[in-house]
Amino acid sequence: MLYWVGVVAFALAILISVSLHEAGHMITAKRFGMKVSKYFVGFGPTVFSFKRGETEYGLKWIPLGGFCKIVGMTPQDDDVDPADQPRAMWRFPVWKRTIVMASGSITHFLLALVAMWFAAVFVGLPNPALPTDAAEQREAPAQIQVGDCVQINLRETPCAVGTNGDLQGPAAAAGLKTDDVITRIGTTPIANYGQLTDTIRSQPAGPVEFGYTRNGQAATTTVNLVSAQRPPLDDPSGTVSQVAVAGISWTTTEPGLVTYGPAGAFGATGEYGLTILKGTFEAMKRIPEKVPALWNSITGDTRDPDTPISVVGASRLGGEAIAAGLPQVFLMIFISLNIFIGIFNLLPLLPLDGGHIAIAWFERARSWLYSKLKKPDPGRVDYFKLMPLTYAVILVGGAFTLLTITADVINPISIFSR
Repeated sequence: MLYWVGVVAFALAILISVSLHEAGHMITAKRFGMKVSKYFVGFGPTVFSFKRGETEYGLKWIPLGGFCKIVGMTPQDDDVDPADQPRAMWRFPVWKRTIVMASGSITHFLLALVAMWFAAVFVGLPNPALPTDAAEQREAPAQIQVGDCVQINLRETPCAVGTNGDLQGPAAAAGLKTDDVITRIGTTPIANYGQLTDTIRSQPAGPVEFGYTRNGQAATTTVNLVSAQRPPLDDPSGTVSQVAVAGISWTTTEPGLVTYGPAGAFGATGEYGLTILKGTFEAMKRIPEKVPALWNSITGDTRDPDTPISVVGASRLGGEAIAAGLPQVFLMIFISLNIFIGIFNLLPLLPLDGGHIAIAWFERARSWLYSKLKKPDPGRVDYFKLMPLTYAVILVGGAFTLLTITADVINPISIFSR
């Protein structure tokens, strides 16, 4: 029951955020004197509507977004009443049109910031002292998590002692425990986790002495390293080779989440926001290379937890988070999705908001250049000539959306696999 409550709550939260996106366009357009004729939540047949002033407000049956109609967004709009021509959007200064078109994305960013501040005060933000990537993890103290099983022949199925050659974890067999800190392997001192992994892999399979501390007490034990298939440490997708392993991974006793006071939460929100922003750009750059993995997950392969998800997948993750009693995960997914939508909408492609902004500034730059060259102003961009490119963006975007939705239905990602 809690799962479905979470699914519905997350879907509703996204619907509200998209509706506020359109409200951002509407409010700024009205403030500048542009005419907004319609503002609706949803698509399809109308459930109800009412008119207040010059704007019709309403709700439609399909809750997959919303829209607002600003009169005269382009010079080619042929549905502008002659009396409204002076208030057509395309006639306004480029800076005003930029604010109107960017206000939707700005709304998403503001929602993400509010959610981050709320998380910082009430549920906690990820601890900034913890490593955020493999490079930082290598520099962390060599504090270990001990595994009960070692997979000898690398594969996607779970490790099971006695199956497919899998063995009991050598570190566990030697009496090492999770949270022990390794200080020496053989005669090599260990200062961080990167040195630990490098030193283990440089050893031949067989017994080697480990020095470690547990609860502040120094001790030693002999670990019988085994040979197993592993990819390079700096390239998890690289070619596997036989190396020595001990059946350990990195861990820490530092708390995963940190809460702040109302004032301190502002600084923490800013820092975490920059981290999410950077991660979003990195994830967007990797989208093309993730498409084959998405397709393969539909045809039977294990779903890569780093592949993109749709609103359907995000809602399922939100449901899992609520069912598992993890409100912080619910909030983090909501934050990440809003930042992604905000950035994506600013891409300089039609029909996205960023496409309209890019054209407005292109027109402004071209007019300035022609004036310097003492040539007649070439006028406005003909949107009809850009329709083939617009349709291509819609086609590619629609196909990608369909692909992610299908993967999220057939082979969904779980918060426990991320």
